[in-house]
Amino acid sequence: MAKKKTTTKSKPKKTKTPRKPISFKLSRQQQIILGSFLFFLGIALFFSFVSYLFTWKVDQSVLTDITDRDAQTKNWLSNFGAGMSNFFIYKGFGVSAFIISILLTISGVYYFFDYTKAKLRQFWFWGILVMLWLSVFFGFFHKQNDLLGGRVGYEINDYLQDYLGLIGAAFILAFLAIAYAVVRLKMTPDKVGTFFKSTKDQLSDEFKETPADTIETTETVQAPEADQIVEDTSAIVEEVVKNTEEENTSGKSTFEMNVENLQPTIGKKKKKDELVDPPMEITTPDPEPELVITTDASEEIDIEIKAPVEEKEVKKNLSDQLVDDFGEFDPTLELGHYKFPPIDLLKDYTKGQGITINQQELEENKNRIVETLNNYKIGIANIKATVGPTVTLYEIVPEAGVRISKIKNLEDDIALSLSALGIRIIAPIPGKGTIGIEVPNKNPRIVSMRSAVASPKFQEAEMELPLTLGKTISNETFVVDLAKMPHLLMAGATGQGKSVGLNAILASLLYKKHPAEVKFVLVDPKKVELTLFNKIERHYLAKLPDTEEAIITDNSKVINTLNSLCIEMDARYDLLKNAMCRNIKEYNVKFKARKLNPNNGHKFLPYIVLVVDEFADLIMTSGKEVETPIARLAQLARAIGIHLIIATQRPSVNVITGIIKANFPARIAFRVTSKIDSRTILDTSGADQLIGRGDMLYTQGNDVVRIQCAFVDTPEVERIVDYIGGQKAYPDAHLLPEYVGEESGTSLDIDASDRDKLFREAAEVLVIAQQGSASLLQRKLKLGYNRAGRLIDQLEAAGIVGPFEGSKARQVLVPDIMALDQLLNNEGNE
Repeated sequence: MAKKKTTTKSKPKKTKTPRKPISFKLSRQQQIILGSFLFFLGIALFFSFVSYLFTWKVDQSVLTDITDRDAQTKNWLSNFGAGMSNFFIYKGFGVSAFIISILLTISGVYYFFDYTKAKLRQFWFWGILVMLWLSVFFGFFHKQNDLLGGRVGYEINDYLQDYLGLIGAAFILAFLAIAYAVVRLKMTPDKVGTFFKSTKDQLSDEFKETPADTIETTETVQAPEADQIVEDTSAIVEEVVKNTEEENTSGKSTFEMNVENLQPTIGKKKKKDELVDPPMEITTPDPEPELVITTDASEEIDIEIKAPVEEKEVKKNLSDQLVDDFGEFDPTLELGHYKFPPIDLLKDYTKGQGITINQQELEENKNRIVETLNNYKIGIANIKATVGPTVTLYEIVPEAGVRISKIKNLEDDIALSLSALGIRIIAPIPGKGTIGIEVPNKNPRIVSMRSAVASPKFQEAEMELPLTLGKTISNETFVVDLAKMPHLLMAGATGQGKSVGLNAILASLLYKKHPAEVKFVLVDPKKVELTLFNKIERHYLAKLPDTEEAIITDNSKVINTLNSLCIEMDARYDLLKNAMCRNIKEYNVKFKARKLNPNNGHKFLPYIVLVVDEFADLIMTSGKEVETPIARLAQLARAIGIHLIIATQRPSVNVITGIIKANFPARIAFRVTSKIDSRTILDTSGADQLIGRGDMLYTQGNDVVRIQCAFVDTPEVERIVDYIGGQKAYPDAHLLPEYVGEESGTSLDIDASDRDKLFREAAEVLVIAQQGSASLLQRKLKLGYNRAGRLIDQLEAAGIVGPFEGSKARQVLVPDIMALDQLLNNEGNE
C-alpha cells in the first residue's frame, strides 16, 4: 500500500516586537523616592559615625556580624550603625569618612528637589579626593589601629614612605593640598596677600583717631540756591520729556490681542480648572521719537568770558597761515568729479512694501507656546510678539517663582509643537525682564541691500568705515563701524551666505567712502567670488608693484602681500611717531590742517581693508608663513588704519590660532551644523539653530544680535563696479611697499671652485630622493642647518633644484644620476 503523503501546514511565524531600550532616566516619583532614601541614609550614617567615636572599643569586641541579633552594641543605630561605622572608619578612611555621609545627604536633597546634577558630580569628585587626602594625612601621624586615618590612610601612607621616604611623602601631600587650593578654591598668593593687607588696613583704621570727622563744615549749607536751580531745571526737562512721550505714544502703531476677554488674573486657573491664555501685544518697530528741547530766542542768555589780555599779540603759526591762504588739504581733489554710485543700481526685492503681519500665524504660534509651557506647569503673565523680516520674537514674562533654566530646557519641545526649524530661546533677554523665543516666519522676506543703504541710519552715520550688515529682528537697519571692531571674523557652513556677506560689506564701503579714503586688498582663493571688483582696480584696490592683477588668487603671492602690509604698517607707525599722533584719525586731521610737512615724508593715509575669502585654504597651503604676518597685523594694525576681514568655513584651532582669535572680538556666524562649531565661532551656542540664507549672529564681545544679512546679487555688484569703473581713475592702483622674499633674497654661489666638498654627494642624495629640502641633507649627510642651507643654494645655482616655494620642498630638475653626471661633466668642460 502506498503511503499517504502527510502535508504539514506551516505555522505562522510570530513577529517579535522589538524590546524598548532601557532608559536610565528617573521619573519624578523615582527621584523623590531616591532622594528621600539618600537623605535619611546620610543622616543615619552621620549619627552612627558620631556614636562610634565613643563606643568603638566596646562595639568592636562584641560585633562579629551586623546581622547577628544577639550582639549587644552601644551604637545609637545598634548593629547596623556599629557595622557601617567599623567598615567606613576603622577599616576604611578614618574620621574623614564623615564626608561620605555629607555627600549622601546633599545627593538626597538634589534628587528630592530636582536640582541640576552638574554640581552634584563636582561635589562627589572633590569630596572623595579630600576624603582620601585627609585619610592619608592623618595616617601620616598615627599608627594602624587609630581612628583618625583608618586602614586605608595607613596603608597608602606606608606605601608612600617605603618608596619616597618620610620627606617625599610629606612633599606629595603638600603639593596635593596646594593644587586643591588653587584649582578648587581659586586661591593664589596674590589673593591671600591682598586679604591680609586689607585686614591689616581695616584694623589700623579702627585705631586711628579722626578728629576731622567731628568738625562741622558750613560750606555745604551755604549753597541752597544752586541745588534749587538744578532741581527746577530737571523738573522742566522731565515735564518736556513727559509731554513728548505722550504725543509720540498716541501715534505709535501697536496691535494688542486679547484672547477670550482675558482678566488681570493671567496664567492662574479659573473655577473650572481652565488655563487662561495671556494677552499678546504685537509691535512693529517704528522710528524712535526725537526729543528736541528748544529755547525761545527772546530768552537767550549770552555768557561772555573775558580772557586776560596779554602784553604782546601771538602771531599765527605757519600752518594756520597756510590754512587761511589755501584752505585745508582735500585728498579727494585728484578725483574731484568722482560720483558715488546711486541707489537705483540696487534692486528692491520688497518693492517698497513693509513687513506684513500674519495675524493667524501669530495667534497659532502664541497658543502653541502657551500650551506647551502650561503642560509643564509654567504659567505666563504676558506675551508680546515683534515681527521681523525672517524671524518673529515672542517675549514672554513668566509668573513669579518660575525658574529660567526650566524654560530654557524646553527648547526642543517648543520646536516640536511649532513644527518649525531653528527655534532659539534667549533667557533672559539682555536689558529686559523677559524671555525671548525666536520662531522663523513661514513666509520670510528678503532684506534688500537697497533698503539697508537707503536707510537714514546708514546715510547719516558718522563713522570712519560704516558697514550695513542687514536688519535686526526688530526690522531696524544694523550699522557698525569697522574701524572700532577693529577686525572681523566671518564663519559658517558652505552655502549659508558668507560670500554674499562679503559683497554687502564691500558695497557698504563703496557707497560711503571716496577712493582716496579707503583701499582694498582682496584675496580670493576660489578665483570666482571677488573677481568682479577687478574693474575698480585703479579706484579702490591696492597691490604689489610689478604685479598684473590686483586681486590675489594664487596662494603663493599672498605671503608677499601680507609681508608687504607689515612693512606698510611699520612705516605708518614711524609717521605717527614723528607726527606725535596716536592713531590714523588724528594723523589725517593734522595733515589736512597742513601741520605736517610732506617734505619730511608725511602724506595722507587711506584706510586699508584686507579681505580674505576661505582663510583655511591659505593655512593648508602656506601654514606659518601666512599665520605670522596675519597675527602681527591683527595685533598692531588697528591704530594705523589696516583692518582685516577673514572668512572661513570653521575657525578651528589649527586655522584660527589663539593669538589671531583673541584679536577678532567682532565675529559673524552664519548657520553651522553642530553646537560645537557654534561654540568655536561665537564661544556660545545658537548658530546651529539658524535657518540659513543669510540668517546670522553678530557679536562684538558682549551681546549676540540676530541679523538677516542684506542680499546683494551678482548683477547688482556688476552694475556698481561698472558705474565706478567708467569714471576717471588714478593712473594705477595703490601700490604697497615692495617685499623681497626668501626665494629672491638668497645670494647664489655660481663659482664652481667655492662649492662645498659634499656638493657631489648632496646632489646624488637629492636626485635619488627627488625631493629638494635642506632637512633631507641634514639627515642623510649628518650636517648642520647652515651648511645644508648653503648646499641647497649651490645646487639651485647649478640648476639641480628649483627655486624656493614656501613651505613646499624644492623641485628636483635632474631626473636621474646619469643626467646629473652629464650636467656636471658639461660644467667641467666649460
